Amino acid sequence: MAQYDRPIIIKKVKKAAHAHHGGAWKIAYADFVTAMMAFFLLLWLISMTTPEQKEGLADYFAPPNVAPSTSGSGGMLGGTAMDSTGAKMAGSMLDATQDAATSPNSTEFGSPETGLGAQGAETVVATSQDEIKSEDDQAFHSAAASIRQAWQALPDITEMSDNLIVEQTEEGLNIQIIDQEGRPMFPEGSKYPTEEARQAIAALGPILQKLSNQITISGHTAAGGTYANPRYGSWELSADRANVVRALLGEFGLADDRISSVVGRSTADPFFPNDPYQAANERIKITVLNEAPPVPVDLGI
Repeated sequence: MAQYDRPIIIKKVKKAAHAHHGGAWKIAYADFVTAMMAFFLLLWLISMTTPEQKEGLADYFAPPNVAPSTSGSGGMLGGTAMDSTGAKMAGSMLDATQDAATSPNSTEFGSPETGLGAQGAETVVATSQDEIKSEDDQAFHSAAASIRQAWQALPDITEMSDNLIVEQTEEGLNIQIIDQEGRPMFPEGSKYPTEEARQAIAALGPILQKLSNQITISGHTAAGGTYANPRYGSWELSADRANVVRALLGEFGLADDRISSVVGRSTADPFFPNDPYQAANERIKITVLNEAPPVPVDLGI
């Protein structure tokens, strides 16, 4: 009986689970993979863009009203200052020129009595030429893109796309409408263009009007043409075609004061000098001229 009086002891063993390792490393790894993907995507985009597109992106993100110049004295800006003349403008150049011109001890830019000296004048003219050329290059690049886009929007001239040439040269922006074998831009002996060529020329009017440069128009013919009227030959025909193009551009927005000259060149300036009889020598050439740099009024050379 005594053994029934013993207390019954029940042992409960609690098994603790292993500690959770956590998922922080997964988040860090995912962030790393995302960053690497973005990095390689950026490298791919940079490799696919042209220098012109990169320059456009840089200009887009440039500050609109201020720009760094070398007129600062150091300190927090590290030798640069914010120029009030506008974004990406070298404002200190003009100030240095004016200070040197008005300083009685200045020898590099000339004395106050004579204005700018030879060395200072050459520097100013060279700077002006570079700025104007840069502005013309940007304007011509934009105009060429607009012209190609306008032509592509015309379904009727798709087949004659090889007859339309836009290129930038030392002279300026050249726009040429040339003949191809079996696809003339002007009927034989006629001064009036075909309907397709007329649409291509009309599309140029509003675009050329947006430019500030002067424009020349020249007509050209291929060698070997025959003319029924002995008093009307290639010189008269090429001049008449150039004048018709001038009138057509004016009808679609180009002001008369923008035209510098309208000439007929006959066969004197062939597109293919080695083959003056080739059809491509029969063409109209429209040139948007590079602007001449302005000459300072107080230039004393």
